[in-house]
Amino acid sequence: MIRFGTGGWRAIIADEFTKENIRLLTAGLCRLMEKEGLAGATVCVGYDRRFLAKESAHWVAEVLVGSGFRVVMINRSSPTPLIMFTVKTRGLPYGMMVTASHNPAIYNGIKVFTAGGRDADETVTGRIEAEIAQLTPADVRSVDYDEAVARGLVSEENPANQYIDSILSMVNTDAIKAAQLKIALDPMYGVSETSLKTVLMTCRCDVSVIHDRHDTLFGGKLPAPNATTLIPLSHFVTDNHCNLGIATDGDADRLGVIDEQGNFVHPNALLTLLYYYLVKYRGWTGPCVRNNSTTHLLDRVAAGLGQTCYEVPVGFKYVSAKMAETDAVIGGESSGGLTVRGHISGKDGIYAASLLAEMLAVTGKPLSALYREITEQYGELVYLEADFTMSQARKDELRAQIYEGTLCPDFGREIERVARGDGCKVYFADGSWVICRFSGTEPLLRMAAEAETREAAQSSIDAWRALLAL
Repeated sequence: MIRFGTGGWRAIIADEFTKENIRLLTAGLCRLMEKEGLAGATVCVGYDRRFLAKESAHWVAEVLVGSGFRVVMINRSSPTPLIMFTVKTRGLPYGMMVTASHNPAIYNGIKVFTAGGRDADETVTGRIEAEIAQLTPADVRSVDYDEAVARGLVSEENPANQYIDSILSMVNTDAIKAAQLKIALDPMYGVSETSLKTVLMTCRCDVSVIHDRHDTLFGGKLPAPNATTLIPLSHFVTDNHCNLGIATDGDADRLGVIDEQGNFVHPNALLTLLYYYLVKYRGWTGPCVRNNSTTHLLDRVAAGLGQTCYEVPVGFKYVSAKMAETDAVIGGESSGGLTVRGHISGKDGIYAASLLAEMLAVTGKPLSALYREITEQYGELVYLEADFTMSQARKDELRAQIYEGTLCPDFGREIERVARGDGCKVYFADGSWVICRFSGTEPLLRMAAEAETREAAQSSIDAWRALLAL
């Protein structure tokens, strides 16, 4: 069965990610659109640099056309935010992006976006799954891609200029030009280089790029910007005396950053920095949104600025929905995805990177000094993570106990409350916390903990490990 996780449908290539399943998923969406009264509508389709991504996007288009829909096909590998932007600005009902985002190279997948360029929520993906369950491969109709293009049913386009111009209109280009920043860019063999380099060079930044070639194996590394994968970028920043190092994941919706000293800046810190900047320096007002596995330092900063921080389950669809509900300034997660009010409703590493450049230019302060400005006011919390590969049998065994039952370690300290809506999150009376939950995109059990000291955070994770014999 095709099942959507927190970030779309993802599967191992040639195992479950097959032409047949791609066609079935698309046919399921077509049936849903027909039931929604959208027969004949136009759908935007895009793809990144993963193996079989372009071919898969064409298979998607063939089924859409075969079911009576029209297609705007982004005619080159592109960032996921560009597809969301196109869905939003053109008023389209749906968009589809062939990508597995930050997953290992053996994966590919499909993300579905709804009107306004939003991540499809559980209601929509559940309906798609229900339609798929009623289909067989023989039910899927299609039209050859080249024939569909020739008949004008598929329009091959590249709206990157509009997307880039939109970002440039929302940042202080004059300030960035005056700052003459030196920036190192690592697209991690993905799709951000053209858009982000164009934005930064338009702002007269001195930009150097590493890992820019098309490599479907992502240099043999995970295409996720973290402290380990960004070691080469860190060395480049310090060796070349850059003001900033910027990296994006495989489809450019997530951001990773190296500061001027060569230190990896955790996404928790990035989210906090940008919210602090937008409210304190830009003068914006409004709450912020984070998922349940993201730093509570953001809560402290929000409270200190007279604002509110809202917590939602993991999955950016929850972040964007809460942002729309509360008119939040920013929303994000500890894995590097964030969005800002006034732009698209989903993650955009390119826009976030552009704002970082503005932040350095406007404040005139290096990134490390800006974060120190925050921690001197609100303190510093230690955030730790741990991941464990899980077999499906073990996952099935533990899910009910963790999510719905009473399974919980004895931490040896006072618990304020326990929430089990998305895994098991324990809030301690001293303000620290720990969460244990299954990944919605990979076969992993994830843990995260935050406390005033490393020892306290580690003890919370160790308590879960001991209970689960990990």
